[in-house]
Amino acid sequence: MTDRIDRIVMLQAPVHRVWKALTDAKEFAAWFRLELHEGFRPGEITRGVTAYPGHEGLPFWLRVEAMEEPKRFSFTWPYDEMVVPEDPDLESKTTLVEFTLEAEGGGTRLTLRESGFENLPEARRLQAFRDNEGGWTLQMGNLKAHVE
Repeated sequence: MTDRIDRIVMLQAPVHRVWKALTDAKEFAAWFRLELHEGFRPGEITRGVTAYPGHEGLPFWLRVEAMEEPKRFSFTWPYDEMVVPEDPDLESKTTLVEFTLEAEGGGTRLTLRESGFENLPEARRLQAFRDNEGGWTLQMGNLKAHVE
């Protein structure tokens, strides 16, 4: 196991379109299959519930770390739905997700990196990595379909 998940996806959509799909909470919710209760703002928590088939209604939250238009969007999120933002040991229960966008050949080269798995409790680390590794493959397909 490594400490990070990396994905690079070529999207046949301009950077501004991909940026909006990532950073507009309504668009993010559409392709990520969520119901979010508020928008994205750096340093703030966005809450909602999952709408992904088989996982409907589970609590969801993330904390936006950076929105550097139109190049980088990042957030931290918990390894499972039972972790709440008020947890005093939150740093040992979250990972960092970063999206980096680059214009390339009329489209967008999107790089996804999720890191910080080594900080998770050892008993949860491998399963969180495996779940998210497969999850990002699905979600990158959802994003591609959404923007193209």
